[in-house]
Amino acid sequence: MYEHWTVFETWLEAHWPEGRNGLNPPATEQEIGALEHALGISLPEDYKACLRIHNGQDTYSGGLFENAEFLSTHAVREQWEIWQSLLSDGQFEGIQSSPEDGIKADWWNTKWIPFTHNGGGDHYCLDLDPAPGGQHGQIITMWHDMDEREKLSSSFAHWFQSYVSDVIAGKYVYSDEYGGLTPIDEL
Repeated sequence: MYEHWTVFETWLEAHWPEGRNGLNPPATEQEIGALEHALGISLPEDYKACLRIHNGQDTYSGGLFENAEFLSTHAVREQWEIWQSLLSDGQFEGIQSSPEDGIKADWWNTKWIPFTHNGGGDHYCLDLDPAPGGQHGQIITMWHDMDEREKLSSSFAHWFQSYVSDVIAGKYVYSDEYGGLTPIDEL
């Protein structure tokens, strides 16, 4: 994880210094433990390794991951609690998503842990409750207003490594218009 962050930070420094400067310091073991306790889960080790390097990013520093904020442990909990509140209030009763294989057809699942947020209610999530054929810790999309649920990667480490490789390969650029790293084919 450290090696990929080093490569990513070097790229950010050269191409989007504000993005590099917006990264938070490492999460403490207490912050990680408090998040796990609040959510009632154990986070995957690869994700915890990432948090031990950077505990997300400053909320106002732009979208680090495809125009979405990289959430701190505090922000993960806030976003998760919003969805939990909606679930508890019965907002998703009788509503299912249209997931790819390996993802449950829930609209929201207590064991989907958001680690990005685009400011509009959409997330990339760690899926800690996959359907048969899925993998614990896989990365999925969770859109607030669309029923598609897509599997992006089998693990956080694989997703992060692929994302950094794509950034280095020029598939993403910083866009003032979008306020973050944007796929080049969307510009």
